[in-house]
Amino acid sequence: MGLALRKEKILSAVVESYIRSGEPIGSKALLDETDLNVSSATVRNELKALDDEGYLRQPHTSAGRVPTKQGYRYYIDNLMKPAILSERLRESMERNIRSTGGAPESILARTASVLSQLTKAAGAATTPSSDEARVHRIRFVSTGRHTSMAVLVTSNGMVKSRLFRCEFVLTPQLLQMFDKAVNEAFAGVKLKDITQGFLQTAASGMGELTLFIPDVLVAIYEAVEEALQINVTVAGQTNLLFSDSYDFDSARNAIRFLGDTKKISGLLNNSRTHMIYLGDESKIPELKHSAVITARYEIGGENAGAVAVIAPLRIDYRTIMSEVIFAAGCVSRAIGDLL
Repeated sequence: MGLALRKEKILSAVVESYIRSGEPIGSKALLDETDLNVSSATVRNELKALDDEGYLRQPHTSAGRVPTKQGYRYYIDNLMKPAILSERLRESMERNIRSTGGAPESILARTASVLSQLTKAAGAATTPSSDEARVHRIRFVSTGRHTSMAVLVTSNGMVKSRLFRCEFVLTPQLLQMFDKAVNEAFAGVKLKDITQGFLQTAASGMGELTLFIPDVLVAIYEAVEEALQINVTVAGQTNLLFSDSYDFDSARNAIRFLGDTKKISGLLNNSRTHMIYLGDESKIPELKHSAVITARYEIGGENAGAVAVIAPLRIDYRTIMSEVIFAAGCVSRAIGDLL
């Protein structure tokens, strides 16, 4: 059951004031900041009620109130309106995220860096899960008379390459034959189904190429194995040490979490389209006093990996949520253009 309208206005004002100033706010200041046409005594009574219900707390007897995690949660779920990012900021984010070009990993590393710079917190990004990924295309790039690069492009936007060497001369005509035969055998196949047994079956069906193809298939297999791994990139960890909204232990614990790629990928890639975890909601002890704002990006219309900001609880949720969601959209477009 939701709060009454007046309580919602008061809670929203307390949360937004505390995010701005970091200081408790009392009844008189609240009246100055809101359009409530009531007495100071009425506001004091509402503040006490919100305190009793767990939405606010009073750090000191004579102080005003600050939000609890329950208060933040109610504000985020029911009262917060997304910030509208300026066109200038949107263009800057899109340009910076695309500035590296090339592989998806570079795009994601740049995205984590951009988010950390914008938010003065830590940014993170995960490569897409490859559980359902398929081979989109395999290309060959000549690098010498006896060497070439097999380039694997997957349905979830990953691009992996492996160099291979052959004793015979790799002519353009031979590489064209490899291209045709390999894509006929591999296109649309799930990465996790490309086993050594699959390779043997594929090779046996390539007729006159069977004797020439083993080194090529080994290179493709190694590229597939790498594509199946979920990678995590993190930026701005030191921002947490200098945040005036963290004590040292909370910052240290958050940084410890950011050093565990398995925990990061588990949390971010299991989240919904976009969401905010507050403290214990993440079920990660190191984030007891932290917030995680995350958004999934899409490749080919399907949820892929995620981008996120890890920060103390006292942050501008409206703006950061909008920045994270827009960054996820930038990643979707940038990686999608690689396919």
